[in-house]
Amino acid sequence: MGEALFIHRLHFAFTVTYHYIFPQLTMGLAPLLVVLKTLALRTGNPVYDQATRFWSRIFAINFVAGVVTGIPMEFQFGTNWAKFSELTGGVIAQPLAMEGVFSFFLESAFLGLFLFGEKRLSRIAHWWAGFALFLGTWMSGYFIVVADAWMQHPVAFNRLPNGSFEVQGFSGVLTNPWALVQYSHVMSGALITGAFVMAGAGAFYLLSHRAPEFGKMFVRIGVIAGVIATILQIFPTGDIHGRYMAEYQPASTAAMEGLFHSEKGAPLVILGQPDVEHQRIDNPLVVNRLLSFLIYGTPTAEVDGLDHFPRENWPTSIPLVYFAYHIMAGLGTIFVAIMGLALLLLWRGTLYGMRGMLWILMLAVPLPFIANTAGWLTAETARQPWLVYNLLRTDQGFSANVSSANGLFTLLGFMGMYAMLSIFYLFLLQRVVDEGPEASA
Repeated sequence: MGEALFIHRLHFAFTVTYHYIFPQLTMGLAPLLVVLKTLALRTGNPVYDQATRFWSRIFAINFVAGVVTGIPMEFQFGTNWAKFSELTGGVIAQPLAMEGVFSFFLESAFLGLFLFGEKRLSRIAHWWAGFALFLGTWMSGYFIVVADAWMQHPVAFNRLPNGSFEVQGFSGVLTNPWALVQYSHVMSGALITGAFVMAGAGAFYLLSHRAPEFGKMFVRIGVIAGVIATILQIFPTGDIHGRYMAEYQPASTAAMEGLFHSEKGAPLVILGQPDVEHQRIDNPLVVNRLLSFLIYGTPTAEVDGLDHFPRENWPTSIPLVYFAYHIMAGLGTIFVAIMGLALLLLWRGTLYGMRGMLWILMLAVPLPFIANTAGWLTAETARQPWLVYNLLRTDQGFSANVSSANGLFTLLGFMGMYAMLSIFYLFLLQRVVDEGPEASA
């Protein structure tokens, strides 16, 4: 059973991690498309219309890739996690269905209008099509987060005699406080991705001495959006999310921070390696009392360590939780530094000519994808060993009748198909970038 459970977890982890490469960029680009279209409408400058068409093509490629990689995950609930679906389907099936019925169709319908309706619609109607596309994209993200947030912090449910869950009030599920906090954090992370991609593309065009007007526009909009998003990612969204974790999942917080022993005036570990066997952090670099202050607002508060909880309720892979969290937090700090410095140079009027900073913006493009992946990895592995926190354990939800060999076979198949999809995806992106925004005239 242990081997089959591991393969099923690995299978879903692979498919959802690969899938999220694409939605985070579409969710991040959606508001920036509205910004570009608004500037085109207000200024009447056709350059903004060209820029909108250019980024619409990149958006469309990502949207299609996201749909193709998202559909198999829906089937995995039935194939790899049948017991979980049976027990929790009465709750999480509803936000997932709403994501498909409302958000997906709204998103896809208005994407078609936005891509092909510019010459058929008035300029204002085309702007509204872009806004509806943005709304559908972000609604889609909300319903997905609602389903995950219920697993993190279950609310508004009844437990039936057979162990399954039913909705007590769907409005309670939709307004789950955990979902509201998690959603704001997820969307600021997606906006960081969109901002870095746009700024990085602009830096590429400036460095290659191509389309300088577009390059400056992309860098300017990307940097401004990036500064806003990186600040929001840390405060208030990250700060509030951390406090929720400490209140409702204290064992997860202890694993993320590598806090093995309860402590008053707990330090914040900046660097170090968790030694689970000896319950300590090796080679620690710490800031004394800071963890207590960040969680409770006072440097003398006591923070519960892992020793406060039964060993069977510890996260199943503490090193993975710890390192994923520190990668996310570390990159988030780097993002603030990069975008803050870029904004300062933009304000001083020297950014476009500073090749070193432009290289940093271009080479930093993959980092938000890594940070968002690390963030989701933290959230999902820190919840373990629970599928539904404190109510349903992970080993009670997988498809016990599907062997590890079958799971491994399909996992290898998905890896092969997604490898080919990656090649095709990169080929299409390269074509769009090589053609440049001038081709969108």
